[in-house]
Amino acid sequence: MNFDIVLKIDGKDIPMNDFVKKILIGMITGAVGTLRDVNENWKSIDISIKP
Repeated sequence: MNFDIVLKIDGKDIPMNDFVKKILIGMITGAVGTLRDVNENWKSIDISIKP
């Protein structure tokens, strides 16, 4: 599966190279894949982190 990831901080797009994108995608999809009640055929993941 081909993934796309966008990082925005305070509304500003943060550029990432392919290596960083692969790391973030791997961490997020790996963590989500271990959660109960998550359909393995999910279409998108939205994460918001606020202090």
